[in-house]
Amino acid sequence: MGLSENSKGLILAVASSAFIGSSFILKKKGLKRAGASGTRAGVGGYTYLLEPLWWAGMVTMIVGEVANFVAYVYAPAVLVTPLGALSIIISAVLAHFMLKERLQKMGILGCITCIVGSVVIVIHAPQEHTPNSVQEIWALATQPDFLIYVAATVSVVLALVLHFEPRCGQTNILVYLGICSLMGSLTVVSIKAIGIAIKLTLDGISQIAYPQTWFFLTVAAVCVVTQLNYLNKALDTFNAAIVSPVYYVMFTTLTIIASAIMFKLYNANLGIHLLLHNSQSESLHIRPWRKIYRALLQVP
Repeated sequence: MGLSENSKGLILAVASSAFIGSSFILKKKGLKRAGASGTRAGVGGYTYLLEPLWWAGMVTMIVGEVANFVAYVYAPAVLVTPLGALSIIISAVLAHFMLKERLQKMGILGCITCIVGSVVIVIHAPQEHTPNSVQEIWALATQPDFLIYVAATVSVVLALVLHFEPRCGQTNILVYLGICSLMGSLTVVSIKAIGIAIKLTLDGISQIAYPQTWFFLTVAAVCVVTQLNYLNKALDTFNAAIVSPVYYVMFTTLTIIASAIMFKLYNANLGIHLLLHNSQSESLHIRPWRKIYRALLQVP
């Protein structure tokens, strides 16, 4: 008996996390070397492009993203994306030994909480309708609800880039990672469309002639380049042990929101309603997360 499509997606997602988690460390070491001999990426420098170790991290990340790309073809986004929690463990452990970046106890608790949350989401992941053509994804992407989400995302990204980055980008990790995560949620949707287009084309149903395919490809390219640029800035400015878990939480949350809006998963049992309807959510959920976040920002 062969593996189900969801199982294939899960295996690819796990492999992707291993590569991506390792790539954070390689890129961080490359950025540190480049910053020692030239202008740091955090202040707008690009000397890291001449650093072999950074390119090793880049290649590792590309391999991980390709595996992630194929995983989205086989499994829904709300199932694949949360498995990125594994990259937190890998990057945190490697950062401890290779970069000497030590996580505090609350930071470790935060990472474990992320993983537990991911397992809960995966177990209760709703059935997502898989589009059968690029045109079908285009119809979903041009729904009023999703267009409002896209407009809001682009507006917030522009505000972060033009207003907040010059003022507090070097001191607040949420600026760089907010840009990465918001653009990442649009990347996932575009990648899903491209993956389906490739799959159908290989099956003999060509999607190359449709302008929607090239539109999604363009959007994915722009979003990926933007993510890469600001992720480099975040890694150069802050500890990798902080960047990885905070980026994961923000990216996963926004991807789930984008997928829920696009695929009409509002009533899916993701456990989020427990936070919204529990009268004690402030004391049981919100405050511990605030403490974990503050502890993460205190990592030396």
